[in-house]
Amino acid sequence: MGNRGMEDLIPLINKLQDAFSSIGQSCNLDLPQIAVVGGQSAGKSSVLENFVGRLDFLPRGSGIVTRRPLILQLVNSKVEYAEFLHCKGRKFVDFDEVRLEIEAETERITGSNKGISAIPINLRVYSPNVLNLTLIDLPGMTKVAVGDQPQDIEHQIRDMLMQFITKESCLILAVTPANTDLANSDALKISKEVDPQGLRTIGVITKLDLMDEGTDARDILENKLLPLRRGYIGVVNRSQKDIDGKKDIRAALAAERKFFLSHPGYRHIAERMGTPHLQKTLNQQLTNHIRDTLPGLRSKLQSQLLSLEKEVEEYKNFRPDDPTRKTKALLQMVQQFGVDFEKCIEGSGDQVDTSNLSGGAKINRIFHERFPFELVKMEFDEKELRKEISYAIKNIHGVRTGLFTPDLAFEAIVKKQIIKLKDPCLKCVDLVVTELAALIRKCTEKLGSYPRLREETERIVTTYVRERDSKTKDQVLLLIDIELSYINTNHEDFIGFANAQQRTTANATKKRVMPNQVIRRGWLTINISIMKGGSKDYWFVLTAESLSWYKDEEEKEKKYMLPLDNLKLRDVEKGFMSSKHVFAIFNTEQRNVYKDLRQIELACDTQEDVDSWKASFLRAGVYPEKDQVHTSDTVSMDPQLERQVETIRNLVDSYIGIVNKSIRDLMPKTIMHLMINSAKDFIHSELLAYLYSAGDQGSLMEESAEQAQRRDEMLRMYHALKEALVLIGDISTTTISTPVPPPVDDTWIPKDPSPPPASRPASATAPPPSRPPAVRGPTPGPPPPLNPSPAFGAPPVPSRPPGQTAYAGDPNSGVVPLVPSRPARVPPALPPGIPSRRPPAAPNRPTVIRPSEPSLLD
Repeated sequence: MGNRGMEDLIPLINKLQDAFSSIGQSCNLDLPQIAVVGGQSAGKSSVLENFVGRLDFLPRGSGIVTRRPLILQLVNSKVEYAEFLHCKGRKFVDFDEVRLEIEAETERITGSNKGISAIPINLRVYSPNVLNLTLIDLPGMTKVAVGDQPQDIEHQIRDMLMQFITKESCLILAVTPANTDLANSDALKISKEVDPQGLRTIGVITKLDLMDEGTDARDILENKLLPLRRGYIGVVNRSQKDIDGKKDIRAALAAERKFFLSHPGYRHIAERMGTPHLQKTLNQQLTNHIRDTLPGLRSKLQSQLLSLEKEVEEYKNFRPDDPTRKTKALLQMVQQFGVDFEKCIEGSGDQVDTSNLSGGAKINRIFHERFPFELVKMEFDEKELRKEISYAIKNIHGVRTGLFTPDLAFEAIVKKQIIKLKDPCLKCVDLVVTELAALIRKCTEKLGSYPRLREETERIVTTYVRERDSKTKDQVLLLIDIELSYINTNHEDFIGFANAQQRTTANATKKRVMPNQVIRRGWLTINISIMKGGSKDYWFVLTAESLSWYKDEEEKEKKYMLPLDNLKLRDVEKGFMSSKHVFAIFNTEQRNVYKDLRQIELACDTQEDVDSWKASFLRAGVYPEKDQVHTSDTVSMDPQLERQVETIRNLVDSYIGIVNKSIRDLMPKTIMHLMINSAKDFIHSELLAYLYSAGDQGSLMEESAEQAQRRDEMLRMYHALKEALVLIGDISTTTISTPVPPPVDDTWIPKDPSPPPASRPASATAPPPSRPPAVRGPTPGPPPPLNPSPAFGAPPVPSRPPGQTAYAGDPNSGVVPLVPSRPARVPPALPPGIPSRRPPAAPNRPTVIRPSEPSLLD
């Protein structure tokens, strides 16, 4: 397209906004724009009306009038009309109707109670009397709620302003009335917070004609008081009398120009004041700002386009009623469901859940933590077991007094204990079925685009799992029956009668020897009374031989190490005021476990964590407590019978240990074979056939309304991004433009004199010992017009007239405050008696003259 010039940049942004208007905020682009901020009644609306050249097209009144952000796009056009984004296609030629529509649209969202909303109203005005601009009129800042406004209205408005002005792509037009103290300006204060370097802030001073007689804002407009990098521009809006009298905008602009030309304090800067100059300045500033942000904007567009490419690929040639598409989609969905289900079971690095256990990891915990713990929990009630053994021995001997320990008593007691294993085994199957059902629901979430398909898939697979549940339980019961069918007293791990007679109860409960490996690490809370220091969290490390706790997980500062010998677990009810679940560790020999405590209480956030820790202690050989039974607690028996009971008790304990070991090994294998692996095979090989037989394929593959909407939004966003990149590609960004003005050198403003730096050249003029008084003498006739800077589109001029002063407040100057312009590095002569205001010149300062661009107004 070639270099079409910088004048196309603002319309380009307008086109981008059009391209993304139907997408909403999902495009997540911060397009360059100008936000207008200021206190209530600062004159923001009047400034905008002067820009448009139309009377009272914005709502007016007392209190908060602007209650929603108004995004105002000004487009230079041959015809004049306005249109809103929310009723696009309707052209407003009567600007009174524009005001009524703004009021109606505001109340539609905020109501009539003076509340506010951050949802913007988009208004575009086409006119031959405007320059291309995009501005956001924001609610005026207030400190007091009026009427039934929320009491936090000040904070609500501040938060809304922050949503816009914190963006680096947003220029800030800080509007302050001249008849208030500039140091208390709300607009400048909030601008300073988000733009401390002043790179994006432009100052506007209104109501200059309302200042007290004998005062003026010259120091502000010349950028001497609270300097801004981009300077200040003064405007004079219509007075309330002018508004009530419907004074014409053109007459108001003429009166504004006359005011600046005739005022003795402003006539020397009159060409840099007023609404036309402000509009022209903002046009050029926004144009330059857009040019600076285009590279980053292009990169962001390209990044978003790439992220959408893969997802949009399947939508590009989408036809909802194409039967081949439905068939292909069904095959892909079922295949993906099978892959997801298998990954969740077997484990995968894709989208790892870092907050909770799920799928295969949770089933693994059921197999190796929950189930073994359930087996141990149901271990014998010692008192009841001894009583049963005693009765069994007596009943077998009958009227005789037995000399030998009867093996029938051993078999009877063992079989009764094996039967008790059925409940924890069936509970283990139920836990796995519950987890599989949750896993199926999770894997069908990706089928959400097709509600009927998701429903049928979940129903079919869950039904199959329930069927396998029944078969698995039958197999588990068969395992128990097999154990009951033959008591193998020749098992290599069985102690036999000879060894059983030599063992004691203490030896029977002694933990097996295993390497001192780390079994578990994690945080636990030690519950201690407030008098002894209170509860505290520690990092615990459980090994096969000891339990240690540290200050933190770095394990550098060990607090205590507790050997596991003679330790047992005990359940503890959680406290009335505590939400944590508690268990305790104690010593069976009644020794102190920690300091002067007979037991220590350990707390976890959930009962599941408690069960998991208990299972870990089981692996280390620390078991739950059992009732310690003495002979006096049981029925009276003779010494011979007591020895026989103890022998059978040891035999039962040994053989049940063998059975438990076998069951713990076979249960996971049985469940995996009959339920989990079978479910995976079913999904891969039979699910599709069941879906075809479940009903009509067309109804099965009907899209949800949400999916259709999402697809449409994706496609719109994709094409909008492509269109935006084409639009940016049509603009050449190599056009010469002026950079942001340099930082304001305000070091000379304080009254305390400062000597010039040694690095300054000898020819540089030293600063006066104190700030010279401002010269405000009358000037015979208006001064010759100042030449605007090429930064704002004015044609280049060789130099200013001799003696003419350039001010830092002049956004066109691009110079340090109050430096006389120099045609060839030679300071112009000043009239006698007038001290120079120029601060010391920087060494090797370049000339002010720069190449320019064509003016947008030419």
